[in-house]
Amino acid sequence: MEQLAPFDRYLHWDEISEEPEPAGISYEAWWSALKMARASRRQAVPLRDLRKMAFGFNLPNELAATLHQLDREGVNPPVNRDAVDQIAAAVRLEEAISSAQLAGAGCNDEAATELLRSGRTPCGRGERMVANVHRALERAREWRERALSPGLLLELHQCLTADTLDDAGAEGRFRAQGETAPVLERDGRIQQEWPPAGELPERMESLCAFANGEAPPAFVHPVIRAMILHFWLAHDRPFVDANGRTARVLFLWAMLRQGYRLAEFLAISSVLRRSPERYARAFLLVETDDNDLTYFLLHQAEVLRLAERELRRNLLRMAEELAAAERKLRGLAELNPRQRSLMVHALRRPETRYRIAIHQRSHGVTHQTARDDLFDLERRELLTVGKEGRTYVFRAPDDLAQRLQAESKRRRARRETVGGDELPTALR
Repeated sequence: MEQLAPFDRYLHWDEISEEPEPAGISYEAWWSALKMARASRRQAVPLRDLRKMAFGFNLPNELAATLHQLDREGVNPPVNRDAVDQIAAAVRLEEAISSAQLAGAGCNDEAATELLRSGRTPCGRGERMVANVHRALERAREWRERALSPGLLLELHQCLTADTLDDAGAEGRFRAQGETAPVLERDGRIQQEWPPAGELPERMESLCAFANGEAPPAFVHPVIRAMILHFWLAHDRPFVDANGRTARVLFLWAMLRQGYRLAEFLAISSVLRRSPERYARAFLLVETDDNDLTYFLLHQAEVLRLAERELRRNLLRMAEELAAAERKLRGLAELNPRQRSLMVHALRRPETRYRIAIHQRSHGVTHQTARDDLFDLERRELLTVGKEGRTYVFRAPDDLAQRLQAESKRRRARRETVGGDELPTALR
């Protein structure tokens, strides 16, 4: 049977029936043999469907290879230490926008980016959804040391739904009797069933125990555990809205809590947004094949690979931009990495206006640190400053490249002078 369908090609019945029929065996016999082989290797998890049937998973080669890669790179991501805060902040921005848009936020990329970078008050439900997801992603980083509890789940949901629900009373609480969750369309088929409200407290307690590693007794790889949490919460739909957003932030929390810092640099919702139908189909395949979570795990593994590939492309692009800008910044080693990054951006986009709050959010630093960065550049005459209302606004001068070159020459000359006869006797 391994020759008919290798274990690393994890096919659903819908896909089996589209393969060329093997000689001497029917599709049904082929499928039956595959199911028996999978059942013998299947690992059960505490999640149950409405019929009390258990969910479980297998570990095909493709999934095992992804787990191995994440074990090697997930703890120490390939990100320059000087750029960690900047890249993490940029990914949180992209993830917040994409996750909110997946949930139907009517806010385009440009407007949402301006909203998050400026820190202004959101206008309308779409912008509030974006701002809420962004805040929840920051909370997930802060909560990585906390064990998951139903109370923490409710706190996360309240953060994600603040001022966005028709019924404000539904923020930060589980569904009540008679309330429904939004219907999901999956590959043309509609999910109309979810656990009744009376079962939710017990089911969420079980989810939390699983998240904290208290169940099942058998070992579950940490990344698989995080993926199953994503599926579990989205499947049970414990809230009247924002189940998908909560599930995606919960996945990030689980990855960070288990030491996979790489997750902080992967914009998974950006990948999901490019193919939402495949995301929905991954749920459908599980539910139509005896609760086999392997289909969802394989889909999520592919999402992680694509997001990691996108990260590497972005890091390469940033390195090329920095290398090109370094020629202009040569001799200005006293600028810190945030200032150098801003100078690179200003050389590429001289029309940009910089504000203290935007610089603060872009680099994940305090307001005072951001203020010091910008006013130091203004003191060096590498930025100009003005005011719009009560807000300081910084701009790059038209001759920034020439100023950088002149500043670099002055610094070199000063070092050469200090290195010669003018060096104080006590320091020679």
